Amino acid sequence: MPIYSILAVYFIIWWLVLFVVLPFGVRTHAEEGNVVLGTTPSAPANLNLPRKMIITSIISAIVVYGIWYGYVKMGWTAEMLGRFSF
Repeated sequence: MPIYSILAVYFIIWWLVLFVVLPFGVRTHAEEGNVVLGTTPSAPANLNLPRKMIITSIISAIVVYGIWYGYVKMGWTAEMLGRFSF
């Protein structure tokens, strides 16, 4: 599997995982009791984006490694996906 294919898969998986990880642990201004005039009460009070990006990178690396391992070491192919259809 060429490196650019691995990077493309990593990029796509990273964004998908980011959207899954983003809502975890978010508290709104209303929940914190700190609604300032002019802000929406449902806006996130503390998003902690750098931590979520690190978690997303780690999870994505594990998923892409699993895909790479299945493709290169186990010999998985696209034709094998037909076996899993219901």
